[in-house]
Amino acid sequence: MSSTPRLHGRPAALAFTPLALALAAALSPSAWAQEAPAAAPAEAGKLTTVTVTAERRAENIRDVPMAVSAIKGDALDAINASGEDLRMLSGRVPSLNIESSFGRAFPRFYIRGYGNTDFRLNASQPVSLIVDDVVQENPILKGFPVFDMEAVEVLAGPQGTLFGRNTPAGVVKFDSAKPGKTLGGYGSISYGSYGTVNLEGAVNVPINEDWRVRASGQVQHRDNWVTNTQANALSPKLEGYDDSALRLQALYGAGKPFTALLNVHARELSGSARLFRANIIKSGTNDLVDDFDPKSISIDGKNAQFLSSSGASAKLSWKLPGMTLHSITAYETVKSYSRGDVDGGHGAAFLGNGGPGLIPFPSETADGLSGHGQWTQEVRLESAVAGPLKWQTGAYLFHEKYAMDAYNYDGLGADTLTSQDKTKQSNDALALFGSVAYDLSPAVNVRGGLRWTHDRKSLHTDPGTVAVDASSGLAAGTRNSKVTGDAAISYALNADARVYGRVATGFRGASILPPSAFNPLSTAAPETTTSFEAGVKADLFDRRARVSADVFHYEVKDQQLTAVGGASNSTLLLSAKKVTGQGVEMNLDAYLSENLLLGVNGSLNLTKIHDADLAVFGCAQCHVTDPAGTVAGTYRIDGNPLPQAPKVVLNANLRYSIPAPGGEYYVYTDWTYRSKINFFLYESVEFTGKALTQGGLRVGYLWGNGKYEVAAFGRNITNEVVVNGAIDFNNLTGFINEPRTFGAQFKMNF
Repeated sequence: MSSTPRLHGRPAALAFTPLALALAAALSPSAWAQEAPAAAPAEAGKLTTVTVTAERRAENIRDVPMAVSAIKGDALDAINASGEDLRMLSGRVPSLNIESSFGRAFPRFYIRGYGNTDFRLNASQPVSLIVDDVVQENPILKGFPVFDMEAVEVLAGPQGTLFGRNTPAGVVKFDSAKPGKTLGGYGSISYGSYGTVNLEGAVNVPINEDWRVRASGQVQHRDNWVTNTQANALSPKLEGYDDSALRLQALYGAGKPFTALLNVHARELSGSARLFRANIIKSGTNDLVDDFDPKSISIDGKNAQFLSSSGASAKLSWKLPGMTLHSITAYETVKSYSRGDVDGGHGAAFLGNGGPGLIPFPSETADGLSGHGQWTQEVRLESAVAGPLKWQTGAYLFHEKYAMDAYNYDGLGADTLTSQDKTKQSNDALALFGSVAYDLSPAVNVRGGLRWTHDRKSLHTDPGTVAVDASSGLAAGTRNSKVTGDAAISYALNADARVYGRVATGFRGASILPPSAFNPLSTAAPETTTSFEAGVKADLFDRRARVSADVFHYEVKDQQLTAVGGASNSTLLLSAKKVTGQGVEMNLDAYLSENLLLGVNGSLNLTKIHDADLAVFGCAQCHVTDPAGTVAGTYRIDGNPLPQAPKVVLNANLRYSIPAPGGEYYVYTDWTYRSKINFFLYESVEFTGKALTQGGLRVGYLWGNGKYEVAAFGRNITNEVVVNGAIDFNNLTGFINEPRTFGAQFKMNF
C-alpha cells in the first residue's frame, strides 16, 4: 500500500512558513515604501478616468465596447484587510460569483451564471483567470492571493479573440503594480477576530537609469476557531490557516525602444480544508438546524490542506517602425494536497453508531497534485501609429502536464490510507489571432477579430491500490480546432457618452474526467458560445457621476456540466444540448456631494438548461422537485437554471469623508446581495442556498497627505450564517460562509 503523501507529513499546528517569515522581515516598517497613491481624486468631487486593458491596450473604460468592470482603491483595501481570500471579490461587480468546496485553494468563477462546479483537479473552467498577462489554467493556480494590485478587471464573455480558449464566460484579470521610477513603497498590518493577521507591503527601488525593481508580498494568518468535539480527534482544532505570497519584479528600459519586465512569484498555504458539516440542513427546508453552532464540529476524519506554487515570466517589448512587438514567456508550477472528512460526522449507521444525525457510510478522501508544469508563450505584434486604424496579431502556445493523486482513508478515526490512484494529463494548445479597430468617423468606431485555436488533451489513470470503474477504459484523448471571434460598433452620443453593440463567440475544449471507484471515465465534447450585447457608458454632470448599463443574451451549445453525488459518491461529465442566459447589468459611481461618494452596481441573470433528455441522479436524503427520469433515482433537469447562478447580484458602497486639519476622517461601508442559488443541476428543497446579504464597515483617519492611515473595520457585520455549498450523496451535509470579523489596520505610504 502506498504511503501517505509527502505533503501530508507537515506539522498539523499552524505556524508561519519560511516564506512568510522572510516576507515579514522584508516588509518591516524600515522597508515600507511606495510611490504614494492619491488619497482622493485630482479634483475634489469629480471622478478620475478609469483606465483598463480589456483589449490588451490601455483605454478609457468608457471607450471599450463590452461589459467590463474594474475594482481598485478603497474597494480593494476595505475587503482585503480582514484576511479573506479572493472569494471576497464575489458580488463586487455585476454578474460575478465565486465559490469553493476546497476553501482557499480552488476558487470557481461564474460570470452571468456561466461557470463549472467540477471539483476535480483537472477541471476545465469557462472563466479564465489572467494574472499579469499569464493564464492560470489549473484551478489550484487560480487562488493566488490578491495584493499590491493596480486593478482587478472583470470582462464578460465570450473573450474568444485576444484571450482565447476557455474564456466563453469571460475573464477575471489581475494586474499587479509595476516597478516605478521613484524610491517608495507601502506597508499595511491589520489584526482582527480569531487572531487574524494580515501583513502586506511593497518596496519600489530605482537601481539606475535602466533598471527598476519592486518587491511585494502578503502574509495572512488565522487561528483555529472551530473545535472538534469528537473524542481523540485527528484534527481537534480547525479553520485556521497560514497563507503567504511573494512577487518580485524587475523592469528594464522603461520608455526606451526595448523593455523587459521580469516577474517571479511564489505562494505557500497550510491550514484547514473546507469543513463539511453533517446534517446541518433541516429536512424539508433549506434552514440550518435549530442547534447549529458554527464554532463546533464532530468529525472522526482528518482535515488538512497544503499548497506550494511558484512561477516566473518575462515580458519583452521592442518598438519597431510603426509597430511594437511583444513576447510573453511564462512558467507556472504547483503542488497541492487537500483532505477532508466528506461525510461530515463520525461513525456510521451500519456500525450502530454515528452522528450528528444519520451517517449512512464513512467517506474520507483527499486530492493532490504531485507534479505540475505549465509553459506559455505569446508573440503579439500591435500597431503604434496615431490614426484611425489600430490592429493586433499574434500566436499563442500552451503546454501543461501534471499528475493528480486521489486518496481514500478508512474514514473511522484511524489515520490509515486505504487506496490511492494516480492520473496523468497533458494539454497542448496552439492559437493564431488578429484584431482591428477603426474610427469610421470621430463618433463611430468599429472593431473585430478572429482566433483559430487547436486544443489537444491526453489522460491516463493508473488504478494503483484501488479498483476503479474501468468500464469506459482508463485512458482517453481529445483533439479539437475552432475559429472564434467578435465584432463591435460604438457610437459617441457626445464627448462624454457612448452606446455600443457587440457579438462574440467563444470555445471551450473537450474535457475528460478520470475514473474512480464510484464512476467510469467520462468525456464531454467541446462547447461553443454565441453572445449578443448592447450597452451605454457615460460620464455625467461634469464627471461627478459615471454610469454604464447593458443587456445581453447568450447561447451555449453542448455545454459541459458536472453531475456530482446523488445516491453515491460519483462524478460524471455531461453535455447539455443548449443553455441560454440573458439579463441586464448596471454600474453607477457618483459624488452626491464633494465628500460623499456612492457606488452601486447590479445584475439580473436568467439561465436555463434546454435538454429534454438530460437526467441526473438526485440526492440521497432530500426532496427533489424535478420530474423523475426513466432510470430509477434520476431526475430531468430540462428548464432548470445553472448551478451557482444567482438571478440577482447587487453591490452598494458609500464613502463619506470629513476634512480635518492635517488629514481626513472617513466612513466607508459596502454591502453585497445575491439571491438564492441551486447547489446542483437538479432542484431540491434542501440544496437551494438561501439569499445572502453581507455588509462591511470601515472607519478611518488619513493624515500626512495620505501617507498614513489607521482604520477599524468589520466584515459580515450582521453575522449572516447560511449554507453556501453542499455534499449530497451521504446526508444533509453542507458548508457555510465566512464568519463575522472585526479588526484594526495601520497603513503607511512614502
